[in-house]
Amino acid sequence: MAGRDNRPYVILNAAMTLDGKIATWKGDSEISSMEDWERVHKLRAWVDGLMIGIGTLLKDNPKLTVKYPRKKPLTKIVVDSLARTPTNAKIFQYKNGSRIVLAVTSKASKKKIKKLQKSGATVIVAGSGRKVNLKQLLQKLWKMGIKILMVEGGGNLNWGMVKAGLVDEVRVAVAPILVGGKNATTLVEGEGYPKIQDGLKLKLAKIETAGENLVLTYKREG
Repeated sequence: MAGRDNRPYVILNAAMTLDGKIATWKGDSEISSMEDWERVHKLRAWVDGLMIGIGTLLKDNPKLTVKYPRKKPLTKIVVDSLARTPTNAKIFQYKNGSRIVLAVTSKASKKKIKKLQKSGATVIVAGSGRKVNLKQLLQKLWKMGIKILMVEGGGNLNWGMVKAGLVDEVRVAVAPILVGGKNATTLVEGEGYPKIQDGLKLKLAKIETAGENLVLTYKREG
């Protein structure tokens, strides 16, 4: 399994409701069944790196722990353009030997970067705009030994990865529930493509169940 253009193979993983929401309009994202969480932890134990966006970190403050043994420590990556990660975030408190990587742009505060480095983070500068250049980031992660990358992003990071052509596989656990809400977060947000034919084309590779969740695995065509 290999990525393209000297970058990791990227698996976008998520849990969503039947109507495509990964969080309600109030931010509730408790969608996965217990069985699906087991699947997620097994996947975390297998990949080299796990990436989230700053929005997910600030909203959920996840630990990003792994329940199963690994051959080498997991690299936890936060796409954090302006270095807004709190130094007391749970990813630092529950480090457990893992490597914490924060991806920022050149616009990030040097003072904030130094504080985060003192907290144990490795800081990568990827891009000079207000948003991290995801292609540059993945090429740098590849050089750090990240060959398989799992993305547990919110809708905006997911869109950024899709738009940049960086998604090789999608694994989504679909819960048998409808929540609605025009302001609820969908699997992929952003401005979106203007035409259906412009979208990322995927091929169904596997269907399985995890408790009440239906788990679908798709792979990128071509």
